[in-house]
Amino acid sequence: MTPKKKKTALVTGGAGFIGSFLAEELLSRGYRVYAIDNLSTGSLDNIEHIRDNPNFIFEVGTILDETLMEQLISACDIVYHLAAAVGVRLIIEKPVDTIETNVLGTETILKLANKYDKKVLITSTSEVYGKNEKIPFKETNDSVYGPTVKSRWSYACSKAIDEFLALAYYREKKLQVVIVRLFNTIGPRQTGQYGMVVPTFIKQALLGHDITVFGDGKQTRSFTDVRDVTRALADLINFPN
Repeated sequence: MTPKKKKTALVTGGAGFIGSFLAEELLSRGYRVYAIDNLSTGSLDNIEHIRDNPNFIFEVGTILDETLMEQLISACDIVYHLAAAVGVRLIIEKPVDTIETNVLGTETILKLANKYDKKVLITSTSEVYGKNEKIPFKETNDSVYGPTVKSRWSYACSKAIDEFLALAYYREKKLQVVIVRLFNTIGPRQTGQYGMVVPTFIKQALLGHDITVFGDGKQTRSFTDVRDVTRALADLINFPN
């Protein structure tokens, strides 16, 4: 009897905080996992414990490299697209990288996934809701963003364009896509280097420093454990469009 071929997944941003946990989750489910990361915000330390797994193949590279991405996407059954410029500090300091990575990178992923007919899950963000204060949020609500002179809003707009583009591929070209908006994912391996709030708070507390709070301190946020997020991502790609 011919052995059953392992299902193969590609994780972009696979050495990142969320991507490394997703790769781990997929491996535990019996997948063969390809991962790519340019290590701009990801780290080899995040995947050190799975580097020796024969079902884990890691490439250092950028999703803007169309030749490399074509090799990876053509070899996989499904694509989890997590690679993006993230973190408020990074977005403000490198707005060009933010826009190019988020928009042009996603365009490359979708174009090649469509070429090889591979289902794609795209991780979007709660930032897409913008300044809308209507609670609870709905995907059908209008979005209100800040002015273009504020680099901070380039992230929300670029991820919204990712969603528009993914849905356009679905409607026009029948590409199977899943879009997930993540809210403040936290957990082990997360760094405060790029402005992530919980690691920043914890570091300040451990050092005995004042906790930095912006605004009047009355705002609330929803936080989700990264292990809950990655289990959900692994399940959601299997839902029919």
